[in-house]
Amino acid sequence: MSVEMKVPQVGESITEVTIASWLKKDGEQVKMDEVIAELESDKATFELTAEASGVLKIKVEEGETVEIGTTLCEIEEGEAKEEDTKTEKKEESSDKADKNSSDKKEGAADTEVKKSAGGKSEIIEMRVPTVGESITEVIISTWLKADGDTVKLDEIIAEVDSDKATFELPAEATGKLQIIAQEGDTLEVGGLICKIEVSEDSASDSKTESSSKDSSKTESAEDNKSSHADGHPSPAAAKILAEKGISPEAVKGTGPGGRITKEDALSAEKSKPEASSKKEESKPASKEASAPAPSGDRNQNRQKMTNLRKTIARRLVSVKNETAMLTTFNEVDMKPIMEIRKKYKDSFKEKYEVNLGFMSFFTKAVCQALLEWPAVNAQIDGEEIVYNEFCDVSIAVSTPRGLVVPVIRNAEQMSFEQIEKEILRLAGKARDGKLSIDEMTGGTFTITNGGVFGSLLSTPIINAPQAAILGMHNIVERAMVVDGQVVVRPMMYVALSYDHRIIDGRESVSFLVRVKQLLEDPARLLLGV
Repeated sequence: MSVEMKVPQVGESITEVTIASWLKKDGEQVKMDEVIAELESDKATFELTAEASGVLKIKVEEGETVEIGTTLCEIEEGEAKEEDTKTEKKEESSDKADKNSSDKKEGAADTEVKKSAGGKSEIIEMRVPTVGESITEVIISTWLKADGDTVKLDEIIAEVDSDKATFELPAEATGKLQIIAQEGDTLEVGGLICKIEVSEDSASDSKTESSSKDSSKTESAEDNKSSHADGHPSPAAAKILAEKGISPEAVKGTGPGGRITKEDALSAEKSKPEASSKKEESKPASKEASAPAPSGDRNQNRQKMTNLRKTIARRLVSVKNETAMLTTFNEVDMKPIMEIRKKYKDSFKEKYEVNLGFMSFFTKAVCQALLEWPAVNAQIDGEEIVYNEFCDVSIAVSTPRGLVVPVIRNAEQMSFEQIEKEILRLAGKARDGKLSIDEMTGGTFTITNGGVFGSLLSTPIINAPQAAILGMHNIVERAMVVDGQVVVRPMMYVALSYDHRIIDGRESVSFLVRVKQLLEDPARLLLGV
């Protein structure tokens, strides 16, 4: 009897998938629920599990794109074949045990043997936790402990990357670590990461750890050298080293397991090339006349893109390709706001213990304009337009790991003081890498301020699935004509990028003009006119 396996329904908006890779060959024996292939859609990668035990017959080759419901393969099942499979598996496992193989399955089997033989140990399985509704898989970024190391309860043993943030993985027990997923592996939520063997000796081992350190300094040094974290920079350290043009191999890490910390990167200095190297570079390649060799250092430093950076790149390209993005510009006379800040900033800080910044004025102005022009606060969902009757304003924040966009919820209901405090809280958590997934998702409109870096004018890219983004810029004193007189005023260019599919020119221009009116006459923000 044969079982036909078809492309499953993996999402409402997904109509076709691509066969990324077959993990089993045509004619090979497979077991029930064994992963036999990987399927890719335009949104995620899925694993295909066998629906029966038997011989695999592949119908669709790797790289082909097929629609939902297409037959991918057949499995010829039978009792005899299942018995043969069980016998083969038993023989393979016994052969692996004789050869002391390091296979993950054998490691797990050995652990179970220890548990049943000693009767005094317990195996704790650590799986990928649920880190957010929209996150279905993670990547094992770095192991801070090596396989076989003894770990303590709540000790950070690994770093895990999602497409939005990096998370630290603490040990769930004290005991011996058995790594199942290797660095670079992609796991779904609930997937097995590692195991910790907990024994009665774990408690006594932790008590005597301090005394054993003195007698085993040499062994500890060797362990640190062989650690997976040895020489690996943290995300913040990697960015700093890249900016300095320093290779991680040239820096000695002082973190756990020899990991390069942010402080190590800040204190690192670029080493000078040896004199012999300079002499070799100065020698001509040939006696024939040629262009003069370039002088100075020409070093290159390759850094692997972080999962966050890859996600940012993918989404920005997707926005450019999938939206009808257009940008309209205007300019704002910042003198009225600057005069208010100068007059009341001291009393404001004394009363609310927070500075009065420009961002609160822009947030209040944007919220009022969004309520008047709801299309700018909308988004496309399939064939429908969703109009939001609230203002969840995303604020772009630059961090060592990249750009993140935390969200101020219901900003239209907040006062100046509440907005300033919320911005301060979210920006602090962003720079410390402690933002939660909920704090970075669900915004309806975004404000980005390139002016803090000196930008005079730019065209910001929409933060999908939102329909618009406002770009602030540098404040520059320029000659302006006011009431027939040429005067010097502090001016700022503002840019609104929007999705022309749901926002027309009239709405976009009117929205930006309304923001300009509110900012140039801040009394309107208080009176709502």
